[in-house]
Amino acid sequence: MFKIFKVSVLCAFALVALSAGTALATDTPTGAVVIERVFNDSFASILTVNNSYPTVIDINDVAAGPLGWANLHVWRFSTDGMTAQQFNNTDGFMFTAELTISGTGDGEAGLQISPWWSPNVDGRFNVRTPDGEVACFGGRLPFYSFTGSQGVSYVKGTTVRLGMIYTTNVEMNMSMPATIEYLYDDGVLHTSGPIPFDEGNPAEDPPHGVWGILSPAYAGGHMQFNNMSGSGDGSNLNVTWGDITFQDLGTVVADEPTSFGNVKALFR
Repeated sequence: MFKIFKVSVLCAFALVALSAGTALATDTPTGAVVIERVFNDSFASILTVNNSYPTVIDINDVAAGPLGWANLHVWRFSTDGMTAQQFNNTDGFMFTAELTISGTGDGEAGLQISPWWSPNVDGRFNVRTPDGEVACFGGRLPFYSFTGSQGVSYVKGTTVRLGMIYTTNVEMNMSMPATIEYLYDDGVLHTSGPIPFDEGNPAEDPPHGVWGILSPAYAGGHMQFNNMSGSGDGSNLNVTWGDITFQDLGTVVADEPTSFGNVKALFR
């Protein structure tokens, strides 16, 4: 089911890029870097990381005392395998990954586009256990709840594909802001549709820009093991991102009446 989703969306956006005549702007990532223990409430936990980008990134955290509330680990796209890649406000791109959350503990995980002032924490396309909530929020990301809007609920141990499509615009202003589209495929492809960004802080432009993700932004994924003290010694949270894809959509998308949603529909 997920290969159909990936091929359909990538082909659709390839056609849009050709018809709009966009220029490639974003370096294609060649790897990923894992940033461990952004939150480190349980510093004695046993952490195992397998970074085999783009095939799989797997993070497993086993609780060991003294235990606190949460440990947060993130990964970021990279062009050199050592530093997190920076994305500009006017860089259009999309990325997807198959996500699986498992283990005896609970937490949250998913994809991120994080802002310059919070490069490792905020801006989450978030899947949470044990309640199964799927929602997008924080940083510069417009809020959207798949659970609230479409009744979606994640079941721990299952694999879903997540996607984020950041589309820049000709003017990047109130009339023509950048948009973000969230994709969630649990066997059925759910989409938020393109959601416009708000202005941001005009006093910070330059250098950061307005009406988009702002410069620099960082993209990748996150896993947060929650309530480690309540889970107890030996409990674990395991998160896997598989079949990770990335596509550059160019700096500017032409102002045309045909939407990305309409193009994608041709491939379903």
